[in-house]
Amino acid sequence: MELVKGGCCSSFSSHSSSVRPKLIRRSNRCNYKYGYGYKTVKKNRNKENIAHLLNPFPHVHYSHSGNFETPIHQHRIKALNQVEDEKLENSNADSGYENLEWPSPNDEIPFWKREFPLLNIASRASSLVEHDSNLMHIVHVTAEMAPLAKVGGLGDVVTGLARACILRGHDILVMLPFYECIPKHCINNLELINTYNSYHDGNWVPTNAYRGEVSNIPVIFIEPSNHFFKGHSIYGGSYNELEAYLFFSRACLEWMQVTGKQPDIIHVHEWQTSAVPLLYWDMYRYLSIQKPRVVLTIHNMEHYGECNKEQFSKCGLDGSLYGSEEKAVDDRTIGHNPERLSLLKGGIVYSNAVVTVSPTYLKETLCSGWLASTLIRHRDKYSGILNGIDTTMWNPATDIYLPSKFDASNIKGKQTCKFYVQRGLGLTADDMSPRGYSSHRVPLVVCITRLVRQKGLHLIIQAIKHVKELGGQMVVLGKASEGQVEKQFQDLAKSHSLGSSVRILLMYSEELSHMLYAAADMVLVPSIYEPCGLAQMIGMRYGAVPIVRKTGGLADTVFDMDNDSKSDIANGFVFEGIDEASLNWALERAFSHYRERPREWDDTVKKVMQMDNSWNNTAEKYIDIYKSVKG
Repeated sequence: MELVKGGCCSSFSSHSSSVRPKLIRRSNRCNYKYGYGYKTVKKNRNKENIAHLLNPFPHVHYSHSGNFETPIHQHRIKALNQVEDEKLENSNADSGYENLEWPSPNDEIPFWKREFPLLNIASRASSLVEHDSNLMHIVHVTAEMAPLAKVGGLGDVVTGLARACILRGHDILVMLPFYECIPKHCINNLELINTYNSYHDGNWVPTNAYRGEVSNIPVIFIEPSNHFFKGHSIYGGSYNELEAYLFFSRACLEWMQVTGKQPDIIHVHEWQTSAVPLLYWDMYRYLSIQKPRVVLTIHNMEHYGECNKEQFSKCGLDGSLYGSEEKAVDDRTIGHNPERLSLLKGGIVYSNAVVTVSPTYLKETLCSGWLASTLIRHRDKYSGILNGIDTTMWNPATDIYLPSKFDASNIKGKQTCKFYVQRGLGLTADDMSPRGYSSHRVPLVVCITRLVRQKGLHLIIQAIKHVKELGGQMVVLGKASEGQVEKQFQDLAKSHSLGSSVRILLMYSEELSHMLYAAADMVLVPSIYEPCGLAQMIGMRYGAVPIVRKTGGLADTVFDMDNDSKSDIANGFVFEGIDEASLNWALERAFSHYRERPREWDDTVKKVMQMDNSWNNTAEKYIDIYKSVKG
């Protein structure tokens, strides 16, 4: 198959295929704004042209050297086209997309790289949220913020929580490294506000502070004059990341000091900014910053911010003073020479409150892992709050990337989205004709994930195999960080050429992810462990029924449809083992429900779309924690 690699939108070429949308405005690579309303050039097409677009195998003349068409094959295509034609015309007549331009896998410009309108999503934020009576000034210190600097869920959480608190009237500020890879044109009202010096390894480094807005969220960008945060990606630069984030942590506090900032709450995230509470309580509290209290959110305990005492000392604190079990020593190195420190452990000890991203993950972290003893000692200040999703950005009723909008009251547009993605990716179903399923009734499973071991790579590979055996379709969208994993999935992708029932796209595209969620019948999240997980929530928002492994936040959000005792909250299919048989059984049950109970399935789709996974409840719980520790 065609291997697709790379990032988001590229510039629109003047040499497009015959399927060209009306140019409105090119979406930025960073996708910092989102708009509503999809426009295309409208042309009168006769039935013959529509039937041609609906040919399930438009690529047979282009993707294969041999001629695979036989009289029987042609007859199958003709029969399927008639069914698809009728279904599509009925769907389009209802949804108003009778003149929708249908994509092809042979288009020079992939359909997810077409032009989309832009509109600030903040303008669509709900005006119904009541302001809190006790308003606070909250500063987030973070390594990621969606969509500017996003690798995983951390960036989504920072943006979603910040926006939810702004809607309640709180004064929110986000502090972020000014990574060289951030496109400046993605930031509104960007300006240099001051230059100051911040300490690192015996030197005072000239540092610029820029102010800008991202989706109406105020952001301070910290830009040191040295080599930190230079490079083409957020992580993996030529500089020492640990030292860079130690510098950033102090630079944020130094900026608050020189500008006279006195926030009520400093909210830090992950190991990258876990040095902030140590620096605050052991240094800056004795200077001019005395009001704030510090909250730490742990999004994933896979990374601990390990360093030696000499490295830690480069931030200006004496690392030897933190080498005790009660402070920041890495318990795994006690008695070793040398012992090491953990920034994450230090952050847990020194923060006023510690939050992780789901109640079940909290229980799991208290029972296993070397940090469990530290968390147990600080259990009184440790909470589990389930993340939310930004329901303004993730909204199938207004999503600019979708060829047809839909909501829980009318899901016909979802069928159009499914057709659209099937056409654009050249998906067919191996059993489509023998079992009598037209492509809209072939289950489409989508897996959008980072291709790392935590996400259950062996289960994803098994799902590809078993979905094919069950006569379904599957799309995997994700990037691998390890060369060996990338090679494994490259080989797997090559074995599924255009016209098969599987597509593996080794990339990430914000635009395509929206389309895939809208097209999917099921979203697969087979993680070995998952602190929270957003894919299952986004999938449900778009009417994709989740198939998940019971762990972390997945266990808090998805409840099995075959569990009669929880029928009122049942919304997906759950398996517990990490073996292939457990996954297979979940897939088989999902496919059985989909094919044998179509009306019940549609009811489930509508049900999951109405589940409230927004930031509203999550923000309220965070605000309660802020108030409980506020000085």
